Amino acid sequence: MTHPILLLGFLIVAYFSGSQAQNAFSQYWEENIGIPHPPHWLAAKASPLSSHQAKMYMKLMEENELTSHLSSFCKQANVACSTNALLKKTTDYTTLPPIAQWNDQKLKYEPLPNGITLSIASQGGLPYFRESMVTKGGLMPVPDLRDPMSYKSFLPRSLASKIPFSFARMEDLKKLFGVVDESKMDEYIQGTLNICQKSPVRGEQCTCVISGEDLIDFVVKKLGHHVHIWSTENVEGSYENVTIGVVNLIYENLSEPPTLCHSLPFPFQVYYCHVFQKVKLYAVEIKAQRKVNHAIMACHYDTSTWDPNHLAFKLLGFGPGLIEVCHWINQNGVVWTKNLS
Repeated sequence: MTHPILLLGFLIVAYFSGSQAQNAFSQYWEENIGIPHPPHWLAAKASPLSSHQAKMYMKLMEENELTSHLSSFCKQANVACSTNALLKKTTDYTTLPPIAQWNDQKLKYEPLPNGITLSIASQGGLPYFRESMVTKGGLMPVPDLRDPMSYKSFLPRSLASKIPFSFARMEDLKKLFGVVDESKMDEYIQGTLNICQKSPVRGEQCTCVISGEDLIDFVVKKLGHHVHIWSTENVEGSYENVTIGVVNLIYENLSEPPTLCHSLPFPFQVYYCHVFQKVKLYAVEIKAQRKVNHAIMACHYDTSTWDPNHLAFKLLGFGPGLIEVCHWINQNGVVWTKNLS
């Protein structure tokens, strides 16, 4: 059993080395990525745990005693534990409706003013659309761009590798983070594990990364060390029928596909990263009510292997391989492209 004085000692040492963990992530970045520094918002997701704290919590985890120190762990690691944690820093945009989850029950069918019949979610906005629908001066119903749990941090790789990240150990996972059955966090965990453990479609390369180091390793494996990074600037335009400003094609090399990483709701930061062939990227000016947003739009030009029941085809009225499908990159999402210069 870990002695309370030992636990206090580790916490005191950690207090005086608060930036150590973020420096470790930045160092790993600089050693592997040919860009001097990670974007500020991504650097902020580095685990705040010092090496001393990580070792302490790993010891507690190995001794099945972490649940006894759950409150301090969650606070020190900046992760979400228990149902109540979702109330923390959910969004700075308090005028927006609660974050909604997409499912078939939330769809309703109605014609848009331009006469094209589309399925619109009850929360408003189109999660999938055609490239031709995004033109300068046109109107576009934008869905919720927010990350449901934008504040959470990565765990250090040493700790993340010990997490029971699978459906088979779902109960152990929920117990570890104090998650209540049928709570919103329970729903998020099941949804994320479902995405992470599904079989990729033909031609897709995908993985879920559960640490900052894992994210960097996957990108380097797919694209090499010299990359560009693209992300949506903010969540402005969510739930709005926005006016489209300038649309810039920023990547069109169909022989060197980008890597798209989507932030998933989970107690700590998890990304679903995948590589699809024939993807173009656009930087789009979204003229929202409060201010202009600069969003990244990804368009998939080969949908021939997609599930015929994919939501995109329900929304747009076509089948696999018949159309391109575009979508926005949401808050905390990141797109990586190979630097060919």
